[in-house]
Amino acid sequence: MIIDFHTHTFPDKIAEKTISFLSQKGNVKAFTAGTLDALKESMRVSGVDFSVILPVATAPKQVESINRLAAELNGKDGIIYAGAIHPDCENTDEILDNIKAAGLFGIKIHPDYQGVFFDDERYVKIMEGAAERGLVTVTHAGIDVGYRDCVHCTPDMVLNVIDRLKGIIDGKLVLAHMGGCDLPDEVLSKLAGKPVYMDTSFVLDKYPEKCREIIAAHGADRILFATDSPWADQAEFLNALQGLGLDSESTQKILSGNAAALLGITEK
Repeated sequence: MIIDFHTHTFPDKIAEKTISFLSQKGNVKAFTAGTLDALKESMRVSGVDFSVILPVATAPKQVESINRLAAELNGKDGIIYAGAIHPDCENTDEILDNIKAAGLFGIKIHPDYQGVFFDDERYVKIMEGAAERGLVTVTHAGIDVGYRDCVHCTPDMVLNVIDRLKGIIDGKLVLAHMGGCDLPDEVLSKLAGKPVYMDTSFVLDKYPEKCREIIAAHGADRILFATDSPWADQAEFLNALQGLGLDSESTQKILSGNAAALLGITEK
């Protein structure tokens, strides 16, 4: 079984415009049209069984509609949704309760797109509330290609949150992009071995040797296969993971075992 823990889609009516804007802003290539149907076709071609969609609310007013659609589509055709939340929402407890009641596994936050530093008190409150409800928090970590001038989630900020929420968020936090996009040395020195998960999205093919070092230092049981589709090709990322030369047990944990445990999926 193969689980891609980090993907994105956009509504059909705005997908082309959104993909064009983000591609230009970050100088990145999209490998699909960015729609839900395009993701499903990518899964079919690459042999991915489940894809986790991580929606980002860039304004509080978007949260309700995003989560309503997520609840409606969650669990269908191999698609699993996280819920969305924004640090400026005033009713965060109610939103987290609704996400839990809808059967979504957790939440996605994006400090760069939401303009808030990861260790801000608003995020800390949200992550604490999520963990107490058994929800997983997935966050963008490290440099965002569209916002290189200011890093809103650094390894030091992560350490601060881990310390403040010690015993609460352990095992309930996923750091995207191998713990910190384009910051592999800091991740190795500061975050390897901490009680967090890291996903392989976007960076697995950028610096595979550093990824292998991080996996060895952090432990394969806390690494999640992920692509960041449409900003990476699922089939190519599967080849990249195989190219790391990990043992079969570690590879299977990364491909599905770890994610299945977090998502409550029974292995085939």
